[in-house]
Formats: sequence, C-alpha cells, structure tokens
Amino acid sequence: MSKTVDLELKKAFTELQQKMIETTTKLQLADIQIDGLKRQKHHAELTAQEIKTLSPETKTYESVGRMFVLTEIPVVCKNLHEKISTCDEKIKSLESNKGYLERSLKDSKNNLREMVQQRKEAPQEAT
Repeated sequence: MSKTVDLELKKAFTELQQKMIETTTKLQLADIQIDGLKRQKHHAELTAQEIKTLSPETKTYESVGRMFVLTEIPVVCKNLHEKISTCDEKIKSLESNKGYLERSLKDSKNNLREMVQQRKEAPQEAT
C-alpha cells in the first residue's frame, strides 16, 4: 500500500516540477517579447519625433519588405503611431498573460511545498 502511495506521490511531484519548468520558460519568453516590443515602440517614437522636424517637401521612404516606397510625411507618421498603439496593445496582453503565469507558478510552488511537507510528515506518523 505504501509503495503505491509513494509512486503516486512521486508521479505527482514530477508532474508539478514539469509544470513549474514550463511556466518558468513561458515567463522568460514573455519577458523577452515584452522587451522587444518596448524597443520597437521606442524606435517608432524616436522616428516619429525626427520626422516631425523635417520640412513638408522632404522625400521620405518607408520600408515594405526588401524595398522602400516613397511615402508622404503624414502617412509615415500615421503608420508609426499605429505601430506604437499596436505595440502598446501587445505589451498589455503579454503583461496580463505574464500575471496569470506568475500566479500559476506560485500555485505550483505552493503545491510542491505541500507535497514535500506531507512526505516529511508521513514517515513520522508511521512510527
């Protein structure tokens, strides 16, 4: 009887450990994505500031894949502002997902602690 309980406990412990590792990896990935989006947003903001200082007759080009297309300054500014708002939305979404993952990780850690505590107490009760 104690061997089956011990095996079940070991299996549950392993599953919780795997879940913690997966959650930690997802958290790290979310952090990397958030950092990248913040850099893109900052780059777009700086570009928009610089473009606003240009005279209206200045030729501006916008990247489309591997080529550049002549684009008017107001259109470039509009596209940059859209990019900034898209980055903000993605960052907000990733932050909320990150909060969920952090709660999940905390729950997994608590469950692991409880299992370890139960395992420590079980042999003492048998004696």
